[in-house]
Amino acid sequence: MIGGRTVRYTLPYGVHPGMSDVLLARAREVLPDANPEDTALIVLGHGTTRNENSNRVIYQNADRLREQGHFAEVHALFLDEDPKVGTWPEVVRAPRVVVVPFFASEGWHTLETIPEDMGLSGVVTDFPDNPHGPQQVYYAKPVGTHAAVADVIVQLAEEAHGAGDQGDHERGHEAAWQAFMDRARRGLRMGEALITPELGVFELRHMLDEGLPGGELTTLVTPEGVRDRVRFTDSGEHRPVHTLRNLPRGWRAVLNEADLRRAVHYLYPAVVEETYAHSCHALRHTPWPTTARRQTGIYAKVQRATPAQVEHVAQDVCSACLRTRLWAGERLLHSFLDGVPGGLPCAEACTYVVAEVREEVSGKRGAGSGHSHDH
Repeated sequence: MIGGRTVRYTLPYGVHPGMSDVLLARAREVLPDANPEDTALIVLGHGTTRNENSNRVIYQNADRLREQGHFAEVHALFLDEDPKVGTWPEVVRAPRVVVVPFFASEGWHTLETIPEDMGLSGVVTDFPDNPHGPQQVYYAKPVGTHAAVADVIVQLAEEAHGAGDQGDHERGHEAAWQAFMDRARRGLRMGEALITPELGVFELRHMLDEGLPGGELTTLVTPEGVRDRVRFTDSGEHRPVHTLRNLPRGWRAVLNEADLRRAVHYLYPAVVEETYAHSCHALRHTPWPTTARRQTGIYAKVQRATPAQVEHVAQDVCSACLRTRLWAGERLLHSFLDGVPGGLPCAEACTYVVAEVREEVSGKRGAGSGHSHDH
């Protein structure tokens, strides 16, 4: 129990057996006709010699996919331990090779380290003079950015849900969404979104598109359509944080009550629950020093950041976000549940801030830079 609430801590989503299906989906995505006749799969992990358990999930997934017989060969290779990814030309014999990084998101390793170590020039790279003959490498996106990871996380949550009495948690969760729906039925501005009730359904759109005829906007008919639309800005750039003030415009969704809840969850994940908890004085914030102490690996250096460096990054990054930094001592007196559109709490510095602080400490952070968290 923490603060009167039951908290269950699940295993990381990466160890869930369902991640093998995500790996396979990523491989099929980059090479739809991959087959056991001429295609090898490399499951690529980070690895570290400091913890003998770090490579276990990579080997487990490689073993599962090898047993399923989808590929001629399946290999587990690593960045920071043997067998290292740079040895792949000697290890892999098949003429076609699919490489799937077992990483959480796009970032330094997936965009720079791996391509450099493997000699890749893009999504598809030809190697005419390899030891086992000509080979063609297909470089997939990291597993963590696949939409199916959300399903794996839901399965973990459902498994944790079955571990014991969830009465208090369920009541708190449902109370949050009931408070949200009470506001939505009267019309609601939430962040940059506008929710309007219309004859038993709800229209969801960007608030700056208020008043535009529906025919001028792209109509989205499912929560998943909303999810896919808001992943990128109007200029096509990936949105690393859902609450940044760059929600794309030009769309509308007409949804029933159940679908509205799902769409809002995709639009602003966990914001309804956190805002309701804040309104009930039950949302605990985590000061920056605590967040910094938890960082390991290449992010451990954020522990050396001075308060001035953290604030410099926050002024740049967080000023573009709708949230109020409770973790930095800011106060949020009213939220969107009280009718204030931009009133969203931020209880802890996000991974985007952590990554930017790391760049600041390293002296690599330039104006307008953005570095994804992939480790």
